[in-house]
Amino acid sequence: MDFVKFENVSLTYTEDGPLAIDGISIDVRENEFVAVVGPSGCGKSTLMKLVSGLREPSNGYVYLNGHQVGGPQKCIGMAFQASNLLPWRTTLQNVMLPLEIVEPYRSSLRREHARYEEQARALLARVGLVGYEDKFPWELSGGMQQRASICRALIHKPRLLMLDEPFGALDAFTREELWCLLQDLWIDQPFTVILVTHDLREAVFLADTVYVMSKRPGKIILKKPIELSRPRTLDATYTEAFASDVHVLREQIGRVRQS
Repeated sequence: MDFVKFENVSLTYTEDGPLAIDGISIDVRENEFVAVVGPSGCGKSTLMKLVSGLREPSNGYVYLNGHQVGGPQKCIGMAFQASNLLPWRTTLQNVMLPLEIVEPYRSSLRREHARYEEQARALLARVGLVGYEDKFPWELSGGMQQRASICRALIHKPRLLMLDEPFGALDAFTREELWCLLQDLWIDQPFTVILVTHDLREAVFLADTVYVMSKRPGKIILKKPIELSRPRTLDATYTEAFASDVHVLREQIGRVRQS
């Protein structure tokens, strides 16, 4: 059974307004890593709002784990281009924030605080932030902030992780480093991922399947399976197979822009 399913979904943000997306159908298997690429304004981020229940489709249906989405979902973790760490909370406190909000952790937080804190510290150690648990966001580099943001998105063990340009503001070296980190986390404890990105190399490096969207109103114009073996290393980005997959996506995006 597909874990995420879009069934002929269209959306307008205002009554009688123009379509933001039109007739989207996507099937995402459980623990599959999917990337969505396309020109700016095509509706990539709109897909995230629909899956998370922050928006209802104007037409069609969105399903999560076999159930129609009808409101905010608890089984989702989210990370964005801006880390959005709360400036008055330490790194550890920021990471533990979902445990204060999402059930069943919220009800047991006081009783299980020590165990949950141990899990948060272990996750921070996993992403290389040992020694930074008590630092505030302004004391961290951009890459460190984004590592903490990913930890916060994963601390409550969501079955679906949604990423909206999470590495877009980082330098190339840090961005590639975090590609490898995210892949390692996903391989160690698999979860379903939907990544929205403008970076075609990023999409090919991380995803099992890449969807290409058209200009607004966004439609799916290509579904591209990525068959590179895992785990993928940065050396793989210099291979002919990797370059070929990126070229297919770039050629399709080029056609979209010219249409």
